[in-house]
Amino acid sequence: MRHNHDSSSAPSADFGPAWLAYKPLADRTAREAWSRALGTLTPPAGPSGPVSRTAISELEAGIYSLLGLRPRRLRASGGLVLERAEGRAGQGPESFSIEGNAEGVRLSAQDDAGLLYGAFRLLQLVARGTSPAGLRISESPARPLRMIDHWDNLDGSVERGFAGRSLFFRDGRVLGPSPRLEAYARLMASVGINAVAINNVNVHRPETELIYPRLLKDLAKVASVLRPWGVKLYLSANFAAPVTMGELDTADPLDSRVIAWWEGRAALVWKAIPDFGGFVVKADSEGRPGPFTYGRDHADGANLIARAIAPYGGKVLWRCFVYNCKQDWRDRKTDRARAAYDHFSPLDGRFLPNIYLQIKNGPMDFQPREPVSPLFGAMPKTSKALELQIAQEYTGQQRHVCFLPEQWRTYLDTEIREGADGRLSDAADAFVAVSNLGDDPNWCGHDLAQANWYGFGRLAWDPGLAPAEIAREWAALTFGPEPDLVEGIASLLLGTWQAYEAYTAPLGVGWMVNPGHHYGPNPDGYEYDRWGTYHFADREGVGVDRTVATGSGYAGQYRPALAAMYEDTATCPDELALFFHHLGYGFRLHSGTTVIQHIYDAHFEGAEAAAALPGRWKAFEGRIPAGVYSAVQERLTHQAEHAALWRDVVNTFFFRLSGVPDAKGRIIYR
Repeated sequence: MRHNHDSSSAPSADFGPAWLAYKPLADRTAREAWSRALGTLTPPAGPSGPVSRTAISELEAGIYSLLGLRPRRLRASGGLVLERAEGRAGQGPESFSIEGNAEGVRLSAQDDAGLLYGAFRLLQLVARGTSPAGLRISESPARPLRMIDHWDNLDGSVERGFAGRSLFFRDGRVLGPSPRLEAYARLMASVGINAVAINNVNVHRPETELIYPRLLKDLAKVASVLRPWGVKLYLSANFAAPVTMGELDTADPLDSRVIAWWEGRAALVWKAIPDFGGFVVKADSEGRPGPFTYGRDHADGANLIARAIAPYGGKVLWRCFVYNCKQDWRDRKTDRARAAYDHFSPLDGRFLPNIYLQIKNGPMDFQPREPVSPLFGAMPKTSKALELQIAQEYTGQQRHVCFLPEQWRTYLDTEIREGADGRLSDAADAFVAVSNLGDDPNWCGHDLAQANWYGFGRLAWDPGLAPAEIAREWAALTFGPEPDLVEGIASLLLGTWQAYEAYTAPLGVGWMVNPGHHYGPNPDGYEYDRWGTYHFADREGVGVDRTVATGSGYAGQYRPALAAMYEDTATCPDELALFFHHLGYGFRLHSGTTVIQHIYDAHFEGAEAAAALPGRWKAFEGRIPAGVYSAVQERLTHQAEHAALWRDVVNTFFFRLSGVPDAKGRIIYR
């Protein structure tokens, strides 16, 4: 695991507004229409809480930025009217509706969180120049928990961080309230994210102390900044905390002393932060301690903590990233892809109701292409959280632009269960993503990587959204609503994931990266390592046999229709062919192309697409801020060069193995 360090002892105070710039509306017709409709503001009746006050402040500030007017507050109905509409049929917590005409707008919400989300939605509509006349919108979040996990350490480093140092920690301390922390909470709320876990899932001793009074008092100040934006604070917890801190000689989840320890710790945490959300736990994984140490299973481990925090309404997100990380590469039957299903599916029905099993989108580790994890279809009695990775650990590390909502759409649309509600978007009870944020001025290292942060929030709120619509929304809110600019930037984003996949790892095989830091091509880097990340390329072919008939049996973990499709080369989709099968280089794919020719073609075509990006970006010169333009151009130029390196390394690797030349006569280095 890589930790990023620099010599800075204080976080950057310089930061941009991302998609909340609220630039003055240039279209005169839209500006006049909205000015008439929003000239006055009627607050909701009844007592005001911190979240509703935030909603009103956001509306007033946004309207002023967009329209140059400060709405007058009224106590009688008129202009912009805010109302709580508890108990409205068909709406649940956090929901809202917006109705508008030439004379005014009515924003109704079930609760204060709904008012806040509705306020952001209304301002986004204004920013895009939508007319208030005939406006009818009603929205509810698809799932109640929409969360981002930060892999930040108390020293300020970020594991798999590609955008600077931590927003929360520095030099062993918790950073206090600041304008940047408030801006962070505001951005989260603007896309409906309502929970954040701020420390690394690999919880070492310094981070274990976060649940002790010395640091809890500072965490309470962080929670106080998040609270008015409807965002709950979570922490990653060390399963072996009582042992790590030297207070007990065991962390056995069935030991009465351990049970009492977690109950006492929960009481301290919730006393300091009454609305604390709960804990994320990585256990028995990659060297992290867990219940296996004591002959217990993961239901025993998760229930220990869940039972202790249940009286406070706390939740446990128990990660299913559990596998043998000391595998022998010569063993062709042990398959890392099987591990989560094998460990957890027999435990269905044994987890307490305040537990979510946090399951990665695929069975391996955030590769450019994987099948959906079969565990989502296997545990109907257990709540499950879909874990995605916004941080581009294996997709260019925010030095390459790679628009991930297109990748996520393929998972969400997979029919993982039988029936009308059998898609992954229906099977996931919560949405979680690994953060791509740091203290860089643009938050994400690459300005265009902000689109992935925005896109996760939007899909967690509404899993049915199309990636193209997300790209247009983000472009319009970030750079302005001019149609040609919006379409141009959205068009540049769309297809970048497919291009990245094309010039890196072919046909679902994955893992052709440098070990450790995971950046750049190294086709054999993990091939003889312990991590179970093999492609088994030889002079005859490439790919992993995961069939029931002759391989690891992984394909059989899916529902019958999917299992049958993946089992047979005649029906297995090309994009996953090498994930499920070891195929000869001459095997002809459904596309009509042989495996080896597909590898060559994809890498040439992907590199060509990357080479075109700097020229496509040049069309926006002078239309977006100069600093953003030049920073993005620099990264796109690097991406084009790096894609060419990927193309040449991978194509040469397979040419040397197969001896098969490119049918199109292009240069492949020998």
